[in-house]
Order: sequence, then structure tokens, then C-alpha cells
Amino acid sequence: MSYDKELDAAKNAASLAARLCQKVQKALLQADVQSKSDKSPVTVADYGSQAVVSVVLQKELGSASFSLVAEEDSGDLRNEKGKATLQRIMKLVNETLASDGTYGTAPLSEEDVLAAIDSGRSEGGPSGQHWVLDPIDGTKGFLRGDQYAIALGLLDEGKVVLGVLSCPNLPLSSLASHNLQDDQDKVGCLFYAQVGSGTYMQSLDGSTPIKVHVTDLDNPEEASFFESFEAAHSLHDLSSLIAKKLGVKAPPVRIDSQAKYGALSRGDGAIYLRFPHKGYREKIWDHAAGYLVVAEAGGVVSDAAGNPLDFSKGRYLDLHEGIIVTNQKLMPALLKAVKESLNEKASSL
Repeated sequence: MSYDKELDAAKNAASLAARLCQKVQKALLQADVQSKSDKSPVTVADYGSQAVVSVVLQKELGSASFSLVAEEDSGDLRNEKGKATLQRIMKLVNETLASDGTYGTAPLSEEDVLAAIDSGRSEGGPSGQHWVLDPIDGTKGFLRGDQYAIALGLLDEGKVVLGVLSCPNLPLSSLASHNLQDDQDKVGCLFYAQVGSGTYMQSLDGSTPIKVHVTDLDNPEEASFFESFEAAHSLHDLSSLIAKKLGVKAPPVRIDSQAKYGALSRGDGAIYLRFPHKGYREKIWDHAAGYLVVAEAGGVVSDAAGNPLDFSKGRYLDLHEGIIVTNQKLMPALLKAVKESLNEKASSL
């Protein structure tokens, strides 16, 4: 089955949401950062991005059976304290939609914007089609002026069939050769994949797409690996133990968000390790788009026991320990090192 129409809509939605996010990041004011009830930072850009994606997908594909599993909801915006924030979001969303020219209908009202944000309340599941969105994956990176991604995937009968990663600050050239101080004008990548069709990358401003592939490296000692920038998001000590067992020489590359999946899909590094702290449950929007982008580029994504990721169980991924991503050649050695390291860690407790 072809998902060409859905893929075009998803690319448009993620690119337009990136435009909104870039505008906010440029003029990031302290007032733009709210604190959700769980204290994680959320900006007008998170809400605005979610609203834009929701509106674009529904306009392009029709809203009869539209289902979106997404991170944000409008709860905090509906009370008195959220009024000013909602006004800013509405202005941003309308400006962004108008800037494209394609969606130049009457401006959205506050209620339209709230409804667009709340369309993300779907629970997903094993049947039917569900869009899966992280409107800003890597909010802390976004706030630092660093890496973040708009990550949009589509589930069909519980399987990820389409993935788009919009990475506004990711260099177009490989991170391995890139001096991040240089060449700041050549940033902004759009990765996209459809099941059975490979993974492509183009610049966010619309260059000719190129097909990308994970590295074919087979010697673990030469591998470089990615992990979360924030120590709070992943057990860095466990990652370094695994790297030691593999004989990896290079220090880890720490970047925020699913930009790691994009970078890995084009061979910038060979391994991505994510081991959240005990009790943390991974959400499907943190991995769905990135998973397909890597898988269609020839990579493998599994949990720490080598099981494939299951996106059909609702809003959460139930995993054994963590997530590991690499190519086919390195996976056996990586799984072995992960298993040994987890056993060592458990016996030392």
C-alpha cells in the first residue's frame, strides 16, 4: 500500500511547524516558557507546532477519521493564567499558516487553536490509522538554542508506515566532519521514510532529496555512538560501560531529540543507546518517526533484549530496559555488550 499522499501532507506539516519553531527560537523570551504540571519546560512553540501539524494534516487529508497521538493538550491554556500564552500561540499559528499561502483561509480563533491542540488526545492502539507527533522533541535543546526535531509518524494497524523528522538546527553535512562553529547557514534537514521505500534527506528549504543509508561499519572499535544530551534522560554510565566492552575509542556524541535518529540514518555515527532511569516509560512519539527513518535506511532498532519495538499498545512503549539502534553488522556484538553490562550493573547493586 502506498502512503504517498500522507507522506506529502506530513512533510508539509512538519516543515511548516519547523518555520514556527525557528521563529520562536530566534526570539526566545523568558515569557515564552511555561512550566507544565510535571515541571518540564514547554514553550509556545510546542503548542503552536502541534496546532499547525494538526490543521495541515486535517486540511490536506480530511478530518473524518483523523486520529493524532501527541504530547500536548490545552489544559493549561484554558485557565486565566494561560490567556496571554494562548493569544501568542494563536498569532503565531495564524502567521505561520498564512506565510505558506496554501492554507490562506480565515484566521483560526482561540477555540480553533485549542481544538487543534486537543486533537492530539487519541490513545492510538493496534487498529486503524493514527498519526503520532512530538511537536518539539528535545524541548531543552530548543531552549538552549540547540538540536530539536518535529517528529511525525503514521501508524497503520499498529505498525509505523511513515516517518518524518524535521531538524531545523542539524547541519546538512555529517556531524562527524562538521565543525559546529562553522557553516551555520547550512543547517536544517528534513528526513522522511515510507515503509518499503527507503529513507531520504533534503534541506528544509527544499533541496533535491538524496537517499541515505546507515553506516556499513562492522568494527565496533571504529564506531561512534550517540546518546541523550541530558544525563537525566539516559544512564550515561551504563552507555560508557557498553562502549568500553565494544572497544569504542571515540567519545559519545551527545545531542538532544530524534535528530540522533536522522544523523544515524545517514551514517554520521554507528550506534545510539538510550537507557532511561528506572520507572520511566517511553512514549511512542519519542521514537515512532525516528524508528522508521533508521529502519528504512537499513538500520536496526530494538529494546535492550533485541525485541522489536511495539507501537501498537497505546501511548507508551513497553520495553525491556532501553533502546538500542545500530546497523545489521554491529547488532550482535552490541546486544552481547548490552546484556553483559546490564548483568554487571544488576549484580553490583
